[in-house]
Amino acid sequence: MRIALPSGTAAELAVPDSTPTRGVVLIPDIMGLRPLFDEMAARLAADHGWAVCEVEPFPGQEDLDLPGRMSAVARLEDDRVLGDVFADADVLVERAGVARVAVMGFCMGGMYTFKSAGLGRFDRAAAFYGMIRLPENWRGPGHAEPLDQLRKPEASQVLAIIGENDAYTPPPDVNELRTLPNVEVVVYPGAEHGFVHDASRPAHRADDAADAWRRLADFFA
Repeated sequence: MRIALPSGTAAELAVPDSTPTRGVVLIPDIMGLRPLFDEMAARLAADHGWAVCEVEPFPGQEDLDLPGRMSAVARLEDDRVLGDVFADADVLVERAGVARVAVMGFCMGGMYTFKSAGLGRFDRAAAFYGMIRLPENWRGPGHAEPLDQLRKPEASQVLAIIGENDAYTPPPDVNELRTLPNVEVVVYPGAEHGFVHDASRPAHRADDAADAWRRLADFFA
C-alpha cells in the first residue's frame, strides 16, 4: 500500500500475512516507484516473510522521463535521499514491528544502497549493479562517493551483485570493491547492467537472476 513518509515522499509498504522475519528497505532503480517494484516488494514479503518498504528517489518529480532523471541525479542530495531511506526503516520498525532491517537496491538504487551501508543503520545491504563510484555526469555537491561510505568502520556487511560486462561497474572499480573486508562481490560472466530485476529487459538473464535471488535470500536469512 502507498504511504507518505514524514518528508512527504511516497513509499510502498508490503507486509507478509505472518509475523515478519525482518525488515527490508527497497531502493528502486532510477525510474522509481512503479508496478515492477511494487510487485517485487509484494513477492519478497510473500515468499520470504519480510516486511518491505520501497521509496521514491525523485519525490515531486515522478513525471520525469529517463533522460530527465539522468540529468537530475547530480542535483540530488544524499542527506535528503538517505533521510528518506532511514524513514523507510523507521516505518518498518514502527508499523511492522521488526527488529532487524536490511537495505537493498538496483542500479542507482544499488549506488544508494552502498551509501546507506556506510551509515550503521542496517544489519545487511545488498546492491544489484550499483555504481561503485559516481559516474562523471552524476557528480554534484550533495553526493558522497559510495566507496568512501563503504570504508567507514560502522559499515554493514554487503553483498554486491555485478555483471561482468556492465559499463557502470568497470573492472577497476570492482577490483577496489573486492578489497573491502565487509563486501562480498559476485560477478556474473557475460552479464550486462540490469540483468536481474526486470524480465522484459534485453539484458535479463533468467538463470543468473535466479541465482542472484537465491544469494540474496541466504544473505538476508
